[in-house]
Amino acid sequence: MELFSFLLFLPVLLVLLKIWKWVKDKRDQECYILDYQCYKPADDRMVGTEFSGEVIKRNKNLGLNEYKFLLKAIVSSGIGEQTYAPRIMFSGREETPTLADGILEMEEFFQDSIGKLLSRAGVSPHEIDLLVVNVSMITAPPCLSSRIINHYKMRQDIKCFNLTGMGCSASLISLDIVRNVFKSYKNKYALLVTSESLSPNWYAGNDRSMILANCLFRSGGCAILLTNNKSLKHRAMFKLKCLVRTHHGARDESYNCCFQREDEIGKVGFYLGKNLPKAATRSFVDNLRVITPKILPVTELVRFMVVSLLKKWNRHGSTKGTTTQGPIKAGVNFKSGVDHFCIHTGGKAVIDGIGFSLDLTEYDLEPSRMTLHRFGNTSASSLWYVLAYMEAKKRLKKGDKVLMISFGAGFKCNSCLWEIVRDLEDGNVWKDEIQNYPPKTLVNPYMEKYGWIQDEDPSTFKIPED
Repeated sequence: MELFSFLLFLPVLLVLLKIWKWVKDKRDQECYILDYQCYKPADDRMVGTEFSGEVIKRNKNLGLNEYKFLLKAIVSSGIGEQTYAPRIMFSGREETPTLADGILEMEEFFQDSIGKLLSRAGVSPHEIDLLVVNVSMITAPPCLSSRIINHYKMRQDIKCFNLTGMGCSASLISLDIVRNVFKSYKNKYALLVTSESLSPNWYAGNDRSMILANCLFRSGGCAILLTNNKSLKHRAMFKLKCLVRTHHGARDESYNCCFQREDEIGKVGFYLGKNLPKAATRSFVDNLRVITPKILPVTELVRFMVVSLLKKWNRHGSTKGTTTQGPIKAGVNFKSGVDHFCIHTGGKAVIDGIGFSLDLTEYDLEPSRMTLHRFGNTSASSLWYVLAYMEAKKRLKKGDKVLMISFGAGFKCNSCLWEIVRDLEDGNVWKDEIQNYPPKTLVNPYMEKYGWIQDEDPSTFKIPED
């Protein structure tokens, strides 16, 4: 009888053991941010109105129409006067960059931000098990990850990945690599490094679709320390809840909307097509379809389904069809599952479009607007400046959820959700000036300084010497 009972109980025991192993493995796959450090270049690399005018006048391929276009673009960009450019711009050599210029720009960032991060976290470079670096527009063997390993004398068995050409959404792609490696290895430290190299990539031609990038992109970067060691949970800042990547590279229209290429006179630049907003909207909608059920409560999903069915029924019963143009509202209350929104600072239009689609308030959009104004579009690292702004404003409280949304060439839309593990209030890169934000106005002085260009006659216009 006892043997019979044991045989009956054995399958139940095996099931319980499998459940216990699944729960244990699931816990070991968790991904935490222990700390992060955004990069703030030296003040002598700050780009003001006067300096911007000097740089533009050095480009002899520009005419009056291009000046007018640039003025309109920079005035409406949402960028202020305290963003940063690489050193090559200040020496007047932006049209003749060397490989050393690009490497120097990256090394200044690496040595500043990684050093500060590891020192503050009390982690030795020798303890890093995984290094992921993403810088889209520079490749220089040995790769940037190898240069970091050499500078900090990291272990010979460190696993490293070096991503290029992944665009402004690359930091979440790097995060996805970290997350997947963590699934196979326990109790590891990972260092994620994200930046962009502008030194070799200034566009000196006159193609408007390529000039625009000069107005938006600025120097920056971020180093992030992660772990899956649950014994360090009490030290963590954020816990990754989910991550969704959407890639529309198979669509020719989306694939061709952002491209590094040569113009008609052989000048290399970054092309931004007119169909970019459409490609971004399409990828954003597809990304939301996947991540929404993962981050919102069931009650909100049910409410949305009921409302959608009612609207569909009403439209079906109507005799007049309706057409919708422009941005589309999601119709879901994302604030039911998300407390803070970390939006890529791709430009004022990007922030406005996402704000409209998700029905966000100015309070929700403030961190992204202020980051764009203060630091510009720092490519893949921009999300972390936005996050640092929220932290400096003491908005991030234990248990809150933060949704990150980024876009990149390809065309890609990536998003992820973080849970805040403890109250956060460190200033990070904003600590010395957060009291000045938001300013009373985001209007930059470019129109006041150069507005006279609008009244110039093309037949008589000459570039002023001063």
